[in-house]
Amino acid sequence: MDADFSIELGQEDPALDFPWTDPAAKFAYVDLKGRPELVARIEEAERFSELGEFLRTMNSARSMVETAKCDAWATSELSAEEEIYDATHKCASYVDVVFAEIDVRLSLFRQSLSRQSLSAHEQFARNLVELLRRAAEAPSSAEVCVRRCYYGEEGAIREGFYCTLYVSGYGNDDGSARQNWGVGLKLMGNAIMQLSASGVG
Repeated sequence: MDADFSIELGQEDPALDFPWTDPAAKFAYVDLKGRPELVARIEEAERFSELGEFLRTMNSARSMVETAKCDAWATSELSAEEEIYDATHKCASYVDVVFAEIDVRLSLFRQSLSRQSLSAHEQFARNLVELLRRAAEAPSSAEVCVRRCYYGEEGAIREGFYCTLYVSGYGNDDGSARQNWGVGLKLMGNAIMQLSASGVG
């Protein structure tokens, strides 16, 4: 599987407020780690069952991360870099994840997985990409972006980091693109659960 990671900490790069609410207060962060049944409230997860399954995996008790925000879409507009897939359609998603607080609080070996540690996030991204690259060749790709996060904790804002997980699947029609995207999401989920089980980011 094609996979890469980047560190995006410039002033123009995306950043996340956690927890978040959109300016119109129409959408907001949903705590799926604490209340997994609320996945039914995530519109994208209802439209794309593959994304719903991925969110459930990421927010399971065994996962070292929890999700903050997500989206999924299908398109026939591909970039020049994506021509290598010889495809006409793409199904893609992003999921923002943060290190799960319960792991940082309760597990000694995960003290290094602080939400404030850039090196922990970079190591997590490196290890995740390394696992994904070992997966079988498939018409799908993944990118892990480490970005700045502002955590609202106990009435104060603490600056830290988070990761955006991009997964794309390619095909010559909507169905095959979506199927290959689903495979990519499975591979991403399996890799993160493998890292979680090993106790290292």
